[in-house]
Amino acid sequence: QVQLVESGGGLVQPGGSRRLSCLATGFEFRLYAMSWYRQAAGKERELVAGIQSFGGSTNYGDSVKGRFTISRDNGKNMVYLQMNSLKPEDTAVYYCNAGWRAPTWTSWGQGTQVTVSP
Repeated sequence: QVQLVESGGGLVQPGGSRRLSCLATGFEFRLYAMSWYRQAAGKERELVAGIQSFGGSTNYGDSVKGRFTISRDNGKNMVYLQMNSLKPEDTAVYYCNAGWRAPTWTSWGQGTQVTVSP
């Protein structure tokens, strides 16, 4: 059974940093690309960043390029999102899922809320 457990969210001031973590189990993690998505209130879920199975390639949404960095640890089944220079518009619930430019699994974790506010 696939399980995705996100953590690390919270309240951050504009310009601050936060590191999100995702523990993924129930599938051969090392063989899958992994991605982070986010969904702001009243908006559709959007792709934030992706990383290939062995970390060779990454991709980022235009709004986060240069500020966010995705990484993974295949030995721990973990994927991370380092978020720097946070802006109020980064406020959203952040989710992880397998896949490169589209989610692989139809079920999602509970997500982790990031709120950027003074």
